[in-house]
Amino acid sequence: MADPIRRYTGRRNRTQGKAFEDMIKAACDYYRSHGIADIQKTPEPMKVIESLPRGRFIACFEKRAQPDYKGTLYGGRAVMFECKETATDKLMQEAVTPEQAHELDRQQKFGAECFVLFLIRHQAYRMEWRDWQNMKELFGHKFISAEDAAALSPIRMRAGVPDFLDAIGSEPPARAAEFAKFEQEWFVKNLK
Repeated sequence: MADPIRRYTGRRNRTQGKAFEDMIKAACDYYRSHGIADIQKTPEPMKVIESLPRGRFIACFEKRAQPDYKGTLYGGRAVMFECKETATDKLMQEAVTPEQAHELDRQQKFGAECFVLFLIRHQAYRMEWRDWQNMKELFGHKFISAEDAAALSPIRMRAGVPDFLDAIGSEPPARAAEFAKFEQEWFVKNLK
């Protein structure tokens, strides 16, 4: 029988992770609707093993996950980031898998804006990918503690939504109306 404390901790962590993901999704929706960026959640690569009734299926992951989000900032610059959260007071550098790290490295070499968004003690932070890779030099250890994170600038919240692109300076003026018109025309034309 499963340990009730571990079950509770796992459930709490999944709930906190889902809430963080919902906040990031809301931010991506805001950025898209205002013509700032088009950022999408990266789907997990899965292979269907068996089809079941009512649209259900049994599947397995085909390969290790890629970074969580990728997209394009207004003006054409690519953006890619990984999201992590912890219920403890520290987040290990190795929470980013080698496969995710390789993809972030590669995209950064091509000029993409790459970073890690993380939640620690209910506060969201953004750390540039190169800084995440150099935690040992920056903090003296291969993790970021709540105290280390406090030295970073927390992500500003805008109406309950994390404005994680704020530091990039990606908000072009007067784009919202133009982009809203573009989206509305597409929906009218394609969803009659």
